[in-house]
Amino acid sequence: MSTIIEDVVARKILNSRGEETIEVDVITVDGVGRASAPSGASRGKAEVVPFPEGGVEEAIKRVEEIIAPELIGLSADEQEEIDNLLHDLDGTENFSEIGGNTAYAVSLATAEAAADSYGLPLFHYLGGHIASELPYPLGNVLGGGKHAFGKAPDIQEFLVLSIGAPTFIQAAKANVLVHKKLGKLIEKVDPYFTGGKGDEGAWAPNLTSEEALDVVADACRKVSEEIGFECRAGLDVAASSLWDDEKKKYVYLRDGIERDSGEQIEYIMSLIERY
Repeated sequence: MSTIIEDVVARKILNSRGEETIEVDVITVDGVGRASAPSGASRGKAEVVPFPEGGVEEAIKRVEEIIAPELIGLSADEQEEIDNLLHDLDGTENFSEIGGNTAYAVSLATAEAAADSYGLPLFHYLGGHIASELPYPLGNVLGGGKHAFGKAPDIQEFLVLSIGAPTFIQAAKANVLVHKKLGKLIEKVDPYFTGGKGDEGAWAPNLTSEEALDVVADACRKVSEEIGFECRAGLDVAASSLWDDEKKKYVYLRDGIERDSGEQIEYIMSLIERY
């Protein structure tokens, strides 16, 4: 079995939001790996640039002209060497030359290709033959911020984590049950709710952030009682999307509240204590 890279191919695809992104194939003598890069609706100011100037088309061009010639002939199982090479080929601090999404897709496709060359699933290739555990799956059950429209909550993702589940499948099923339970509970607190969802399938009701967190926590409690293990609520605030650089404050438009950095920390700490 050989992990020598013979070709690297990039193409344009559409992600779950219908937005353009990049997919990469890394082809070795004895295997092939394929990976695509997601594009988040919100990005932190410290995150890398997703694509070079010119977008996905330019990213594909740079795979063909810059990345592929350097990777062909290398071994796909030299993951660290290839990842370092991607940094060197880019030459910037924020991946603005080849794009962070490009680097991600190439890196993951390389790992997939190495695993396939050895006839192994990726998790065995990375974690070894004794790898047999998965983290609990997070479920995005109620959305706001840049994932929704209209008068949805300011906080972007209200999550469920089934921390008491004995198996992965039971945890995933519990997350689904919370999502279904939540839809019914929202109807009671938002009489005008029509079943609207955000771009990731989470409910998008006309509620404040704390009203939303209350109903998510209630759904978690009810489902926990029904299934016999604990489900908890979580948040992905996406605080960078709330930050107003001119005001130097986090602006919660739906809630009608502005918080400076200290007040934001206190607010999040209070949510942790309460929920």
